[in-house]
Amino acid sequence: MDIMNRHQPRTATLYRMVMQDHLCPYGLKAKDLLQREGFEVDDRWLTSREEVDAFKAEQDVKTTPQVFIAGERIGGFDDLRRHFGKSVAEPDATSYKPVIALFAMTALMALAASVAAYGTPFTLRAVEWFIAFSMAVLALLKLQNVESFATMFLNYDLLAKRWVPYSYIYPFAEGLAGVLMIAGVLTWLSVPLALFIGTVGAISVFKAVYIDKRELKCACVGGSSNVPLGFVSLTENLMMIAMAVWMALVAFGLPIGAAQAM
Repeated sequence: MDIMNRHQPRTATLYRMVMQDHLCPYGLKAKDLLQREGFEVDDRWLTSREEVDAFKAEQDVKTTPQVFIAGERIGGFDDLRRHFGKSVAEPDATSYKPVIALFAMTALMALAASVAAYGTPFTLRAVEWFIAFSMAVLALLKLQNVESFATMFLNYDLLAKRWVPYSYIYPFAEGLAGVLMIAGVLTWLSVPLALFIGTVGAISVFKAVYIDKRELKCACVGGSSNVPLGFVSLTENLMMIAMAVWMALVAFGLPIGAAQAM
């Protein structure tokens, strides 16, 4: 191969839907991926439903976009990612990513709030805020679809199995306790509330996972979660218990002020 041919850009042909009322997002993602991989894209638009149906029939495919490289059909966006050796998320695969992202953001929020309030990120109040922010955000995710959360929660929570309305009350109780703890008010309400739901939750998760050995999905980040039940949900409940105990100690005169720098 001579130098001129070696440096010619590689070309890929992309067929994607670009209609007046619909722009296929996977087509855009496929084009972007090809360009990032160094391909010059022959971008061919399918601008009507008739064109899309005709293309699918001609190529005997069910979906668009479709990518062709060197005359070979690679497939859609997921197939293109596999072609380049990149990971493809499986719809039903379990993952801790949602929880990692949540705790990372609530930790950063707590540090930012501490800087705003005390001029330094490293305070005991930042630790309190981290737990309280996490409780509030976890409750928010559950409240997006309470019905779906309740259905998943009933698989393992001991109290909810005996009294179904508790599965609907839980996200509201968690959210209320978190908000009150963020504000540092009504400790007489937030502490017992967090202690109660945290204790019941911890016992329920421990029994389901470590005693009964059940493989379930956790309702901790909402009813559509693919997070496996286990350490994460147990941590959520233990954090609530720890926060409740800490705030109770502070309320009863613990000598170390909650807002003092560490």
